Amino acid sequence: MKKVYVDSTAIVDEKVVIGNGTKVWHFVHVRENAEIGRDCVIGDFVYVGRAVKIGNGVKLENRATVYEGVRIEDRVFVGPHVTFTNDPYPRSFSTDWKIVKTLVKEGASIGAGAVVVCGVTIGEYAMIGAGSVVTEDIPSHAVAYGNPAEVKGFACKCGKKLKEEKKKQKFVWMKCPLCGEKYKIPTENYVRIKKNEG
Repeated sequence: MKKVYVDSTAIVDEKVVIGNGTKVWHFVHVRENAEIGRDCVIGDFVYVGRAVKIGNGVKLENRATVYEGVRIEDRVFVGPHVTFTNDPYPRSFSTDWKIVKTLVKEGASIGAGAVVVCGVTIGEYAMIGAGSVVTEDIPSHAVAYGNPAEVKGFACKCGKKLKEEKKKQKFVWMKCPLCGEKYKIPTENYVRIKKNEG
C-alpha cells in the first residue's frame, strides 16, 4: 500500500483526510475537514480551504488556491496559480455572506493562472485555457478560454481538439483526429462555438 507523503514544511489541520499515495509538498496549507483522495499531487504553496473535497488522481500545481465550497472530482488537473473564489460580492467587513459552491467534474483541466468565479460547473474533460476567467458553466469536453472564458471547440479525453463529422438535429458527432474516439455533443453546447465566432 502506498503511503501518504506530507513535507515537513506543510501545515495540515485537524480532521483532514488524505488518501494513500498522495504527496503534499512544500509550504502547503490544508484546512480542517478537507478531504483529498488517493494518488494526488499537491504542489508547493497550495492552499486547500476548509471542507474542500478533492477526488483521486488530482494534480494541484504550485500556488493554486482552492477555497471553501469547491469540489474537485477525480483526475482533474489544476495549473499553477489557478484561483477559485467562493463569494460573488466580497467585502472585508461582510458578516452574513454565504459560500457559493463550485464543481469541477472528472478529467477536466484548468490552465495556469485561470480564475474560476464561484457558482460554476466545469464539465467532464473540459479544458480551460491559461489566464482565462470562468464566469459561467462550461460543458463537458469543451475547450474554453478568454476573459470571460468562451467555448471555442471541444476536446477528446486524450486532450486533442475534436473535428466535426456529422450534424444531427439534437447533437453533433465529433471525432478525435489522434485516437479516433467519437463523441455526441449536444447541439445547444455546439452552437456556443458559432455564437462566440460571430
